[in-house]
Amino acid sequence: MSRRRIPPEQRILSNIPIVDIAEEGKGVGKADELVLFVDKAIPGDVVDVELIRKKKNFVEAKISRLTTASPHRVSPLCQHFGICGGCKWQHMEYAAQLTYKQQGVANALLRLGKIDTSQMEEILPAPQTQYYRNKLEYTFSNKRWLTDFDDAQESMQMDALGFHVPSRFDKILNIEHCYLQQAPSNDIRNKLRDFALQQQISFYDLRQHEGALRNLIIRIASTGELMVIVVFAYADAETVEKTMAFLESEFPEITSLLYVVNQKKNDTIFDQDVHRYAGRDYIVEEMDGLRFKIGPKSFYQTNSAQAHELYKIARDFAAFEGHERVYDLYTGAGTIANFVARQVRQVIGVEYVPSAIEDARINSAVNGIGNTQFFAGDMKDVLTAQFISEHGRPDVVITDPPRAGMHADVVARLLEIEAPKIVYVSCNAATQARDVALLTGKYDVSRIRPVDMFPHTQHVENVVLLTLKK
Repeated sequence: MSRRRIPPEQRILSNIPIVDIAEEGKGVGKADELVLFVDKAIPGDVVDVELIRKKKNFVEAKISRLTTASPHRVSPLCQHFGICGGCKWQHMEYAAQLTYKQQGVANALLRLGKIDTSQMEEILPAPQTQYYRNKLEYTFSNKRWLTDFDDAQESMQMDALGFHVPSRFDKILNIEHCYLQQAPSNDIRNKLRDFALQQQISFYDLRQHEGALRNLIIRIASTGELMVIVVFAYADAETVEKTMAFLESEFPEITSLLYVVNQKKNDTIFDQDVHRYAGRDYIVEEMDGLRFKIGPKSFYQTNSAQAHELYKIARDFAAFEGHERVYDLYTGAGTIANFVARQVRQVIGVEYVPSAIEDARINSAVNGIGNTQFFAGDMKDVLTAQFISEHGRPDVVITDPPRAGMHADVVARLLEIEAPKIVYVSCNAATQARDVALLTGKYDVSRIRPVDMFPHTQHVENVVLLTLKK
């Protein structure tokens, strides 16, 4: 995609009405034939804009002056709004967020999949719009992003613990209070940062790959159980010990206190050893009377309360009668598989990550569920004719793939299998539309319902029921 800078003399446009929301959450305006994607603008705004760069079909811009505020515009809660990239819609009232999320799903399905959305059901709102995440990951850095306020204070303290500034992998915004995760998340982060500064423990350098403290991961289950993982890079044993001892002493409510030593060039810990310092090496989530063991590497939907509602919608779409054999594709830790197991004859879960399959089996055992089987492997390689012959043709397929959607070979296998029903859960309506369009050769789209899992962001989940044509 072409992108180039705008000459200074052509950069300012005045009185641009914002009429829509783009897929990435920016406001859409037009000046003659020029389509503008305006950062932090919302429909109903009239703005003067500064053009930033041209792309193939549109121009990126930012607000230079808000001439008329949209009736949907509200004051953001967070002091970090506008710099932190986490909650890009905090300046839009929640009812309007839901409207544009529903519209975004409908547009993607219609435009990319040629799918009739006239019968789409109303988006399910989130019961909580603040403190709804059960997991957050923070980054330590010796390259703090300085705000205008920091500059005015002539702050020389360059160590930070917080979130990446958008488009700057090496710059971290120091977070004082985040509205995404409940107490004691903010307290843990702030006190650990203060302790590290007092003890002169080095923060990680994201360019030079040196320094002791690298990441902080906090998981808070719906049961109230608390997991804290400190990721070190180049720390000696004494530094590790005093850091972990501080957290154990300061926060006795921590259920699972763990640490990792990661000296790779990336932050992922899935291939790293996790060391238990205190408590258990897992926490327990509860959903619908089921208990799920969540380890440091386990996947679990990050909005616990709304995940329950999402899975109830998927179960409702499937309309189980009790005799069904269900294939749960991209099963992760087997959350959906175990969630529906009591309503069906058998569930077969498939997942690429072997450790997740181990979690899925444990979760079945913990809940006394004996009608599940789990298999690890690449989906397109597992779903062979031999596999279907050995385990039986499914009556229902539930698929919940990552943002990239399903591989074309997996879609082809589903068309060959011809399960009477497919329930497709997606976090990306665009890739879902692509996949559903391929399936409509043999399937009708019977039901569609979006679910808001992530208030104050443009992200939305969507559930589609496909039924095999007669």
